[in-house]
Amino acid sequence: MKPSSILIVEDHPFQQLYLQNLFNALGNFHLEFAAEGRAALACLKQHDFDLVLTDLLMPGMDGVQFIQGLAASGSKPALAIMSAASRRMLMSASLAARNLGVKVIGVISKPVKSAALRNLTDQLGNLRQATLPLPGPQIDHLAILGALDTGELHAWFQPKKSLANGRIVAAEALVRWLHPEHGVLLPALFLPALRAFDLEERLLWCVLEQAIKAQAQWRMRGYVIPVSINLPTHLLNSPDLADRALEFVLEHHGIPGMICFELMECSMPENISNFYAGACRLRIKGFGLSQDDFGQGYSSYMHLVSTPFTELKIDRALVQGCNDSEELTQALTSIVALGRQLGLTVVAEGVETAQELALLRRIHCSQVQGFLISRAVSSCDFQQLLTQDGPAAD
Repeated sequence: MKPSSILIVEDHPFQQLYLQNLFNALGNFHLEFAAEGRAALACLKQHDFDLVLTDLLMPGMDGVQFIQGLAASGSKPALAIMSAASRRMLMSASLAARNLGVKVIGVISKPVKSAALRNLTDQLGNLRQATLPLPGPQIDHLAILGALDTGELHAWFQPKKSLANGRIVAAEALVRWLHPEHGVLLPALFLPALRAFDLEERLLWCVLEQAIKAQAQWRMRGYVIPVSINLPTHLLNSPDLADRALEFVLEHHGIPGMICFELMECSMPENISNFYAGACRLRIKGFGLSQDDFGQGYSSYMHLVSTPFTELKIDRALVQGCNDSEELTQALTSIVALGRQLGLTVVAEGVETAQELALLRRIHCSQVQGFLISRAVSSCDFQQLLTQDGPAAD
C-alpha cells in the first residue's frame, strides 16, 4: 500500500516544521502543506488526499470556512481538526463537519503531541484498510438476503468491563459478515445496503437469536452476561414490536431481563409518540433499554429523564482525548453524575488509552468498552475472555 497522503493546513512555518518532524518520526507519509483555506482547496482540486489536518484559527479563510468548502468540493478525505482554541470550539467545528458529511477522525488540542498524531495515523490506517477496493462482494438485495438465509451474518461481542471490580460484566452484540470469499466484513460495508433494502428488522431477529444462544453457552460455564443489541429507533413505528420481541425471546428460551436494546440515533420514528410508547412497552416487557451515543445527535437531558432507560452510553466523541481537555472532563463528570443519580448504568464507549480509563474510573463511571478492553470477537472467543477474566462469580 502506498504511503498515506496528508494535507496539512497551517499558517505558521514553525508549526509546519514541527508537524513534519512528528509525522516523520511516526512513519512514511506523503505530506503537503497549505498556509490557509483557499490554498488548501486549490490543492484538493489537483490531488487526492487520504487525510486533511487543518487548524481553525488562520488568516483569510478560517478553518470552519475551509471545512464548508471541503464538504462542497466533492473531495472525500478524512478530516482531523487541530487548534489552540477551546475544546468546545473544536467540538463545534467537528460537529459542523460531520453534519456536512465529512468523515472526522480526530480533534486535537495544540500544542500537538506525538501520541495524538499516533492515534490519528492508526485510525487513518484502519480506515484505509477498511475501504480498500475489493473485487466483491456485490452488496445487492440478493446478496444480503443470501447472507441472512445462509447464516453468514454473525453476532460478535464486545465486552463491557466494570470499573468497580475490573471484570467483564456485559457485552454488546455487533454484526459481522463472514463472507466465504472476502473474509470478515465490517458493518460499514453492508449496513447501508441492508437499510436501503428495509432488512433491519430481519437483522434484529438474527442478532437476537445468536445473542440468546451465546448467553446459554456462557451460562453453562457459570457466566451470566447481559447482552445489548442495537435497535434502529424507527422500528418503534411498529406498535407491536415489544410484543413480538418478547414472544421471540421466550420462544428461543432467552431471558428478557438479560437483553438490553440500545436505541440508536441514526433514525427516529415518524411520530415522537411512537418512540415514547415503544420504549415504555419494551421496559414493561422486562427488557433493558439504553440511550446510545449520548452527547451526539438529538439526545438531550429532557429526552433522557423522560424515557425509562436503564443504561446511558456516552458517545466516544466525548471520551476520546478527555484526559487532555478540562471541558471534556467537566462534561463527562456531569453526565456520569446525572446518570448515576437517575439510577442508570453509565457506560463509556470508545475507550482507547489508559489515561482515559483512569479518568473514567476517577469520576465513577460504571462500565467501559473500547479497543483498550477488547474489540468485538466471536462468541467462542468471548468465552475465552471470560475464562481469562477469572472464575465465574458464585
